[in-house]
Amino acid sequence: MRYLLTRLGQAVGVLLALSFLVFSLLYLAPGDLAKNLIGTRKATPEALAAISQKYHLDEPFFAQYWRWLQGVLHGDFGDSIRSGVPVADVLGQRIPVTISLTVIAFAFAVGIGIPLGFIAAHRIGSLTDRTIVGVALVGVSAPSFALALVFLYLFSVMLDWFPVYGMGDGFWDQMWHLVLPSLAIAVGTAAMIIKVTRTSVAREVGQDYVMFATSRGIGRQRIAGLYMKNAAIPIITSSGLILASLFGSTVLIETTFALPGIGQLLADSITFKDVPVVQAVTMLVAVVIVTAMFLVDLAAAVLNPALRTHSRSQEVIAS
Repeated sequence: MRYLLTRLGQAVGVLLALSFLVFSLLYLAPGDLAKNLIGTRKATPEALAAISQKYHLDEPFFAQYWRWLQGVLHGDFGDSIRSGVPVADVLGQRIPVTISLTVIAFAFAVGIGIPLGFIAAHRIGSLTDRTIVGVALVGVSAPSFALALVFLYLFSVMLDWFPVYGMGDGFWDQMWHLVLPSLAIAVGTAAMIIKVTRTSVAREVGQDYVMFATSRGIGRQRIAGLYMKNAAIPIITSSGLILASLFGSTVLIETTFALPGIGQLLADSITFKDVPVVQAVTMLVAVVIVTAMFLVDLAAAVLNPALRTHSRSQEVIAS
């Protein structure tokens, strides 16, 4: 419980620090603050005075931050400068697309990366191992937006297997529209999971306890269960961080395939200086990443109780 509370406190502290930085974006944007918030509307003295009153711009900075933070905690990010629609409503329309894209890409990456990494770890130095490692190296080196353009030309334009852009109609049609963008993201991610899985499994297979268990005649499946449990910690840790980073790295893919997700929303909002939307998207991505890191820490602690003991030892030494 103490380990859980410590990690929870660290996550809350990080989110508070990030919220302060995100709110400060409003003051870092070039130009007059009230004119930035009024957007494309005519900046009459009456309109500027109304904006200053609505956003409490005459109050001290920290008072404004506290008022903004209270709104964020209740899901109120203000109104979009460009459309005048509440930012929460805009995000509600875009989030399902990005979540679907992220989950499908992650499923492809894990489904490809872990089996290939496992196979490579059991054939270290063989042609199979070198082939898998070479493919992984190419996958890590290839930018996702470049792969997206290649996939578009090859599978959509030349072969006509997948739609070129957009989301389609109906659940299954929308899922079909997301396959190619998800594969473009998953290639690099699967390559990273291959390398982590290969290294972790190969290290555990060479441990003394595996050789001892083999010499005692213990079954291969039981031995595999033993070393896979130990090898799972770095795989789960890296996979969790990859999943969180995927959510925030869909900007180029959504733009390439014209998908109406939060990545494309962020790119458009930066272009039109829609600061409330930029703040909301940035804060949302930060919450997803911090929450994922918190859950990864908990999963690692469940799999390896020594981590909790080590954390308590460090606290004792520090005191």
